[in-house]
Amino acid sequence: MGKGKSDDAKVVKRKGNTKMQLKRNIGYFDGVSFIIGSIVGAGIFVSPTGVLKHSLLNVGVALVIWTASGLVSLMGSLCYAELGTALPFSGGEYSHIKRGLGSLPAFVFIWTSVFTKPASNAARALLFAEYATQPFYGICPAPEVLKKCLALAVLWSLGILNGCSVKMAAWVQTVFTLLKMMALSVIAVSGIVLLAGGRKETLDRFEDMFSSEMPNVSQIAEAFFQGLYAYGGWWSLNYMAEEMKNPSRNIPLTVMTAVPAVIVFYLLVNISYLTVLTPKEIVSSVAVAVTWADRVIPSVAWIIPLSVSVSIFGALNSSMFTLGRLSYAGSQAGHLPVLISMLNVHTCTPAPAMIFSTTIASIFIIPSDLLMLTNYFGFSAWLMIGLTCASLIVLRYREPNLHRPYKVFLPVPFLMVAMSFFLVLAPIVWSPNLQYVYAFLFMLGSFIVYIPFVYFKMHFAFLDKITCHLQLLLEVSPPDGSAEGKHE
Repeated sequence: MGKGKSDDAKVVKRKGNTKMQLKRNIGYFDGVSFIIGSIVGAGIFVSPTGVLKHSLLNVGVALVIWTASGLVSLMGSLCYAELGTALPFSGGEYSHIKRGLGSLPAFVFIWTSVFTKPASNAARALLFAEYATQPFYGICPAPEVLKKCLALAVLWSLGILNGCSVKMAAWVQTVFTLLKMMALSVIAVSGIVLLAGGRKETLDRFEDMFSSEMPNVSQIAEAFFQGLYAYGGWWSLNYMAEEMKNPSRNIPLTVMTAVPAVIVFYLLVNISYLTVLTPKEIVSSVAVAVTWADRVIPSVAWIIPLSVSVSIFGALNSSMFTLGRLSYAGSQAGHLPVLISMLNVHTCTPAPAMIFSTTIASIFIIPSDLLMLTNYFGFSAWLMIGLTCASLIVLRYREPNLHRPYKVFLPVPFLMVAMSFFLVLAPIVWSPNLQYVYAFLFMLGSFIVYIPFVYFKMHFAFLDKITCHLQLLLEVSPPDGSAEGKHE
């Protein structure tokens, strides 16, 4: 699919003796910002109700599930830390699945991700537009055209930023992560102060927190799904492993800082909500943090909707950064057109990859009904996590001499594989839906593209001319070194 590039595909000359490769510009604090920014979106502010609802309003069970979901996410991120330090390449799960399980499973992953991840970015951009425009319209709904135009503007602003400068993208991520953590800190600290004040009904709620009706196994599993969804994004660091400074040290350290920090904040914020609101009020609230602010800080309650917009913006920036690296890695391995793996000759950033992923996300925004289709691909995220952890196990036995600066306790990836496949099968078995079949068939559809274009290396000569012209237009050049050598 990207193999048959002609000699004139290298027409753009680099300046001086500049080495064309991704630069290691991302440090420890940048990495922490990217992970926290990826995990913490709008959910903890707007709708942290799923866990409590499926726990049958049992406060104790809900808090245990929030903790357990965080620990599972931490176990997964430690598995990824081993892979990221041993194989510090762009592309995250894609690169690891390709190395551990082969080219075909990796192609299925990128085929699915090229569809689902831009759709997720489109949904975030539309949600940001919703929160940014609604204050100007009061109780009336904001016009759809305005929201879509703003969503497209935000997408392309971040796409251009990430395509031009890694340092600037990392700076934006750090600023917005600090802002959202400040907002969560306000909620968490206020809750601790109010709890220390010791209102009787509040203290009773926590003293007898396991006293209400206990949920059954299927309800606990559903609450667990909701909790794990809230921690989604812990896998983002491996997408930028090739750009991390000292990845052997910084990847494990970043993971062990960011994920536990999110667990602590999520618990404190939920305790704060429960200190001010009853479980029934939380479940019935449209936006929990706004209801909380109306009770606790009514004079500056506007800060919460603003914080939601900031949080979504930061999560979108992080997600767009990682998606660009996935497209870049897939192109390097010949699974996407060769142009996508080229780097800008001035900035050494994967500008074509950012344009590619941003364009697909834009397509999802215009007819937003398409976003409904992606609801049934939720199981694919855990399928790929399971395959990534399986790759870790395979590599442990197949390549025992591979240099591993960090090694996770071996039973952990086995547990993650088992849990991943449970999380894939459970929703399909408990609530079967024809759309799951369509999603699965779409994934199998990757074979139709893989066999002729990747396995048999079918190539059309006219694509070289198009690549050459686009390369001149975008001022990009292939990176130094063989992609095959890097990712095999």
